[in-house]
Amino acid sequence: MSNYEKKVDFMANKSRVKLKGKLKTYLTIFTILGVLLIFINIGIFTVNFTAGLVLLAFTALYFVAVVYLNFYNRPIIMNELVSFATQYGQIQKKLLRELDLAHAVLDDTGKVVWSNIAFERIVHQEKGFKKNITALFPSITQDKFPEGYDEVSYEIDYEENNYTLKMKRISLQEMANNSDIIDADGYEGSLIAVYLFDETALKLAIQEVDNQSLAAGLIYLDNYEEALDSVEEVRRSLLTALIDRKINKYIAGCNGIAKKIEKDKYFVVMPKKSCEMLREQRFDLLEDVKTVNIGNEMAVTLSIGIGLNGLSYAQNYEFARNAIDLALGRGGDQAVVKSAENISYYGGKSQQVEKSTRVKARVKAHALREIISGKDSVIVMGHRLGDVDSFGASVGIYRIAKTLDRKCHIVLNDVTTSMQPLVELFKNNPEYEDDMIINNQQAIDIAGNNTVLVVVDVNKPTITECPELLRFCKTIVVLDHHRAGTEVIENATLSYVEPYASSACEMVSEILQYIGENVKIKNEEADSLYSGMIVDTQNFMNKTGVRTFEAAAFLRRNGADVTRVRKLFREDANEYKAKADAVSQAEVYQNRYAISVLINDDIQSPTIIGAQAANELLNIKGVRASFVCTEYQNQVYVSARSIDEVNVQVVMERLGGGGHMSSAGCQMEGMSAAEAVEVVKKTIDQMIEEGEL
Repeated sequence: MSNYEKKVDFMANKSRVKLKGKLKTYLTIFTILGVLLIFINIGIFTVNFTAGLVLLAFTALYFVAVVYLNFYNRPIIMNELVSFATQYGQIQKKLLRELDLAHAVLDDTGKVVWSNIAFERIVHQEKGFKKNITALFPSITQDKFPEGYDEVSYEIDYEENNYTLKMKRISLQEMANNSDIIDADGYEGSLIAVYLFDETALKLAIQEVDNQSLAAGLIYLDNYEEALDSVEEVRRSLLTALIDRKINKYIAGCNGIAKKIEKDKYFVVMPKKSCEMLREQRFDLLEDVKTVNIGNEMAVTLSIGIGLNGLSYAQNYEFARNAIDLALGRGGDQAVVKSAENISYYGGKSQQVEKSTRVKARVKAHALREIISGKDSVIVMGHRLGDVDSFGASVGIYRIAKTLDRKCHIVLNDVTTSMQPLVELFKNNPEYEDDMIINNQQAIDIAGNNTVLVVVDVNKPTITECPELLRFCKTIVVLDHHRAGTEVIENATLSYVEPYASSACEMVSEILQYIGENVKIKNEEADSLYSGMIVDTQNFMNKTGVRTFEAAAFLRRNGADVTRVRKLFREDANEYKAKADAVSQAEVYQNRYAISVLINDDIQSPTIIGAQAANELLNIKGVRASFVCTEYQNQVYVSARSIDEVNVQVVMERLGGGGHMSSAGCQMEGMSAAEAVEVVKKTIDQMIEEGEL
């Protein structure tokens, strides 16, 4: 029915129209006043008859006027009201259609039943289209429609713009109550109103503000003293100047400022956007600074720590300090970017240069002596499925504790075949207590406020022999030679992590030399420490420096016997065959990566044999890195090894593990060894594509 027909129909039935509200009051007020005037007129008659007649004449004229207005002007007023309502509805409809805010109405299924011009312009549709909202915005599925009558909001991207989409249900109950064709009993029909708010400009502004927020950074020269010592004295100032120029030019190129705060340290500030650019370039300053050569025998390397996305500049600086500590703890020659959410690593492709000075070892030894002397007992633990290095280092700490007249226990649960000969040296030995080696529960029972926990050969809390001990002991000492990762033991009283060291046994052997003059190492203890060095260096062929041989010489002077140690580590025939089979079945992937699976049949310690097989695969010409997968205890253990061309640590970190640049590993759950091989291959391909390998 047209608006005109509605108007005619209303006029034909105007007598049935009942008014209410202020309009009804306005039209009846004159009649009420007339009745009041009659009562006044009666009162006047009682006072003065002549005055009453005059007022009666006026009252009669008043009632004639009221009757005339009610019967003549009332239809005119109603006509005007109907005309206004009709015009108002048309204006309202036009305003909704032309409103700048994109607006549409959906039915219960999400189909568009009405939309305004702004909405049609955004979705590039013409008036009257009946598409489903999901066809326009795939992320807005039916399960995201509002359940009740509360408004819901979603962030969506459409074409190149960002929008906030809001939806709210509109009940049709009132319409049903006034309808002649719909039974309103139990009716719960509704429509969904949709609004689109263009947030593109706002998000661009927020992003620009975020891009211009400042990131703090620290740059440390890893081997400043060693590099200067390798060049003539008259040319040292030139070497320093060239390094300064490289760093300042690089930072200035990304709109940052570098300020030298010490001879080998720089403080850096730059916009966050520039930091993202450096990430894309993978911090090529790390490689560029190595090209500085004026006759120095040793290439200069540096470490970079960047902190960003903090709540304040001070927090960004704190993030930068944590990042540089991580970079140095992982061996240097790399950049670490730390934010509140995550940590990213870049570089780290070269071996860390061994420090020639033992000052740090002496300082740490004195600190360890003070800590142990202030406690009643000592508990030592290594990593889960301990190896010869972790056990040997634990024995060294045991000797230190006994020298300081403190009770000491070594936490060890599972004894692998490789460790069995060493453990047998101490079990049933009258010179050692029966509780020298204990299990997890015994350690937890012993732990207390007066107990110091020494963690050796591991700095990742989740893979320690007994992670619960970290909560029970307030005083914790960490001695490790693995590169630090994202997950580290926090709140350690003393942390001595040196990635350049060949083994934890080497570090403990150095500490033994400075712990005191009355240290007397027994033959079994010297053999254990020497064994750890032998195994981790592959008979002094891997990660071996001057200090490694000095530590070995110290142990030799204190009773370590090479022949005795060699006899301890002769292999079982089945293990030797399994290792040989893993080597023979290896696949050379991408012509440079040897990947194999160790078959775990009748082998007591397959993970150890897998690591040995990975070492053997490096003897194949052209192989840059090796990976051996071993199924053991419902997990797949991956042993990764390299010589110097590939950083296997970053590969294993991608898979949730870690380790050294040349020796690393990880554990995978919920898959077979064959599936783990495919995961390793996929990771290698991805890292090659990203330029990591």
